[in-house]
Amino acid sequence: MTASPYIPLTAIDCTIPALLIDRNAPLDVLHANAMARVLAVTQLMETFSSREIEQADAVDLKHLATTAMLLLRDGCDLMNVVSWRLQPA
Repeated sequence: MTASPYIPLTAIDCTIPALLIDRNAPLDVLHANAMARVLAVTQLMETFSSREIEQADAVDLKHLATTAMLLLRDGCDLMNVVSWRLQPA
């Protein structure tokens, strides 16, 4: 990891990141933020799975997939920081 205390989220590849993770944040805060994103995707997928696929058009599917990807990538980025922090020194 770099010397910077902030790590950019990786879901959006851009030259100047706007959303950053504070790698020095308390572990419970990092974990809670990761879990909130994973739970949001889980609920989104549970709602989607209860619908008939014929009711969704290509635009709906793209929006759902993009939303799930962004939230899951953020959650993975947060959990990577938690994992890094839990490694023995």
